[in-house]
Amino acid sequence: MDPTKGALQPSGPFLPAEREAVYRAIFTRRDVRSQFSPQPVPDDVLARILTAGHHAPSVGFMQPWSFLVLHCLDTRHKVRALFEEANAEAVAMFPPEKQAHYRSLKLEGIVDAPVNLCITCDPDRAGPVVLGRTHDMAMDRYSTVCAVQNIWLAARAEGVGVGWVSIVDPIRLRQVLGIPERVIPVAYLCLGYVHEAYARPELEVKGWRRRLPPEDILSFDGWGGQRPDHPLLVAMRAAMGEAGS
Repeated sequence: MDPTKGALQPSGPFLPAEREAVYRAIFTRRDVRSQFSPQPVPDDVLARILTAGHHAPSVGFMQPWSFLVLHCLDTRHKVRALFEEANAEAVAMFPPEKQAHYRSLKLEGIVDAPVNLCITCDPDRAGPVVLGRTHDMAMDRYSTVCAVQNIWLAARAEGVGVGWVSIVDPIRLRQVLGIPERVIPVAYLCLGYVHEAYARPELEVKGWRRRLPPEDILSFDGWGGQRPDHPLLVAMRAAMGEAGS
C-alpha cells in the first residue's frame, strides 16, 4: 500500500483576507517588555499557541523542542535574579556613550507577565544521525527557533504579547529549571495580554537601532551582488513602505 495515498492537500494561495491576516501577524508582532496585564492566559489559548509551536518545521522531522511552562513566582524570581546579574555585566560591554541609554531600556517582564515559557532543544531526540543534520549539527537549534517564531506569531493572533529574555546565563538557567545537561535552553519568553504595543519595534522607537533598508540585506547571484534598480529590490522597498517599516 502506498503510504502517501490520501496524504496530499491543495496547496494554493490563501484567500485575500486570510493572507492579510498572516501578514498582519508578522508585521505587528512586537517584543513586549513592560505592558503586560495581570490577566491570566487561559489554558485553551496557551494550548493553541503551543500547538502552533509544535507544528513548526524541523530538519529531519526531529522535533527537538520542549516547552517548559512556568507559573511559579518563586521560580520566576530566581530567573529574574539571573537576568539582573547578567544585565549588569552586559552594561559594561557597551561603549561608555551607550551605557546610559542601555540602562534606560526595559529588557524583561519575567515577573510582570502572568506566564513564562522556556523553549529547549534536545539534540539527541532523533538519535545520533538525523536526516538533514549530517553536515551541520546546529540544525536542531535552528529548528527549535522555528518553533519560537510559530509561538510568537500565534500569540500575536491571540492578542498575547511575548518578550524574549536573552540576557541570561544558559548554564545557570539550566540549573534553576532542572534541565538535563544535554538539553539546550534556546529561548526564555514572557507571555501575557497587553493593552497596546508599539507601532514599530520598541528599540527602534527608542533610538537603539533602525530597521535596515532592503539594499543592505539583499544580494543577487552571490554575496554582495548589488543591483540597485533590480525589480525585486524596488518591489521590496514598496512592500516595506506598505508594512510601515
